[in-house]
Amino acid sequence: MTDLTIRPTAKFILVRLIVTALIFIALEFLYFYYWRESGGPSWVPWILPLVFVPVLLRAVRRQFATVTITGERLRYEVGMTSKSTRTIQLSKVQDVRVDQSLMQRMFGVGNLSIETAGEASRLTIPDVDNPQSLADVILDHSQKGHPGV
Repeated sequence: MTDLTIRPTAKFILVRLIVTALIFIALEFLYFYYWRESGGPSWVPWILPLVFVPVLLRAVRRQFATVTITGERLRYEVGMTSKSTRTIQLSKVQDVRVDQSLMQRMFGVGNLSIETAGEASRLTIPDVDNPQSLADVILDHSQKGHPGV
């Protein structure tokens, strides 16, 4: 059986990038055609690319959030410089829940919550593509670990 790797979607990052690019272009246009002629600050064109920083940080954060289903375990890793890893035995999974806002439903993504037996019982993976099919896959894997199912 091959490992299944799940990452948060890049759809929202792409939307944010497009919106940020439109804002950037509009502000550059305003500067070069209106503010510069009226004596606006000369540093504006140099500082405006900083509007892309939040989008780029979110894209980097996405790269370092991974869920891997391998054998009888589900491993959730988050972090770039410091890493947090949570490993769940699939046989301990009691419930898998999908939550979707209107925007998430429009893009076919959602938040996947995995309920297990134990103290830290809920693991939520935000913004995954096809969340319902992933929930079904996780439940199928968890039931294969139970004898007699």
